[in-house]
Amino acid sequence: MVPNGWSLKLISDTSKVITGNTPSTKIREYYGGNIPFVSPADLGGSKHISVATKKLTVEGFKKARSIRAGSTLFTCIGSTIGKLGMSATEVATNQQINAVVPYDKFDDDFIYYQLELRAVFIAKLAGTQAVPIINKTTFESQSLLVPDSLPEQRKIAKILSTWDKAISTTERLIDNSKQQKKALMQQLLTGKKRLLDDSGKPIEGEWTHGYLGDLCVFKGGSAFKEVYQGNSTGEIPFIKVSDMNLPRNGKFICEANNWVTKDIAKKMKAKGFPKGAVVFAKVGAALLLNRRRILTRETIIDNNMMAATPLDSVTTEFLYQIMLAIDFAKFVQDGAVPSVNQSDLNKFKLTYPKRIEQEKIASVLANADQEIELLEQQLADLKQEKKALMQQLLTGKRRVKI
Repeated sequence: MVPNGWSLKLISDTSKVITGNTPSTKIREYYGGNIPFVSPADLGGSKHISVATKKLTVEGFKKARSIRAGSTLFTCIGSTIGKLGMSATEVATNQQINAVVPYDKFDDDFIYYQLELRAVFIAKLAGTQAVPIINKTTFESQSLLVPDSLPEQRKIAKILSTWDKAISTTERLIDNSKQQKKALMQQLLTGKKRLLDDSGKPIEGEWTHGYLGDLCVFKGGSAFKEVYQGNSTGEIPFIKVSDMNLPRNGKFICEANNWVTKDIAKKMKAKGFPKGAVVFAKVGAALLLNRRRILTRETIIDNNMMAATPLDSVTTEFLYQIMLAIDFAKFVQDGAVPSVNQSDLNKFKLTYPKRIEQEKIASVLANADQEIELLEQQLADLKQEKKALMQQLLTGKRRVKI
C-alpha cells in the first residue's frame, strides 16, 4: 500500500544510473593519482566513501565515468552484491558498481537509505550463478517508495543520518579502545610496565624465562561423528570452530549448537575439557583469525580445535590474554591447509610473572575487554534501532513533521 503523499517509482525515475568501467591497467600513467577509483572492496564499511584502494590520475579519470559526490554506489556483480556506500567526493568506479545519481527532485541521502533498505532483496535477483550479476536494466527497474515532498525526504534522511553518525562514532571508539588494549598488552605481558601491589608499591620480583608449555597443557579435540550431531539437548556441549561465532560466545563459550549425553561421549571416546580452559582453532583459515575463547563449563571440542588447560600456578584470564597476544601464523605448518601442533606451541619462548602479578595484569586487561564489549553492545543496539527506524520511516508507516 502506497502512503498518502508518496509514490512508487523506479530507480530510473529518481536517478541516473551509471555503470562504471576500468581504464586500461596496461597504461601506468592512468593509475597512482589522487582520484578514488572505487571497487566493491571499498564498500560495506562506513556510509561515506572518500578514499579507495586504487586511485586514478587526471589522465586515467578522463577514461573513466565521473560520479558526483552524493551518489549511491551499489555493487551489482560478484559475491558481494548489495554492498553499498555514498561518494563523499567526485569518484570513478569499476564495472561491478552501478552509481545511482539522484535527480534534483530527490534527496541524495534519502535515495541511499531506500537502496540500503532494499539491498538484500535486490541482491537476491542475481540468483545462484557462478558469478552473480544484476544487469543495469533489471537494477534500474526496481521500485522505491518516495515521498512526493522533497522536504519530507530530507527530514527522513536527516533522522537516519543521525543514527549513522552515532554508529560511526561508536565504531571509532571501539577501534580506539582495541588499540589502547593492544598497547597495554605489549607493556604488561612483557614486564615493560609493572603494576602496583595492594600497598601502592610497584610489584617486585624477576619474571621467569620459560615456555608457553610451562603455563598450560595443550590437547586437541575429538572427532564428532555426524550421526550424533544436531541435538540441542544433552549433558555436555560439543563445540565446533563455528560455535565461536555464536552471538553469546564473544569471549566465553556460553552456548553451543550441539549437545551430547555422557553415554554418547563415551561411545565416541570424546573427553571434555574443564571450565577455564582456553580453546581455539588449530587447523584451517580460522586459525589465522587468532580467536580464543574461555570455557564456562565442561565442554567437548571437535578435532579442528585445541584446548589449553592452565596449570595451578596460572590463572585462566592471564593465560587467555597471553594466548591472545600470540600470532598463531608464526606456527603454521607448510602445506595447503594452515595448522599448528602441540610441540611448537609448547616450545614458544616467553617470560611470565608469579601468580599474584598475573592476577593484577589479568584484571587490568579484563577490564579493557569489558569496556570493548560494552561499546560493541551499544553498537549492536544502535544498528538494530536504525534498522527498525528504517522499516518505519522509509515505508511511510511512521510520518515525520515538516
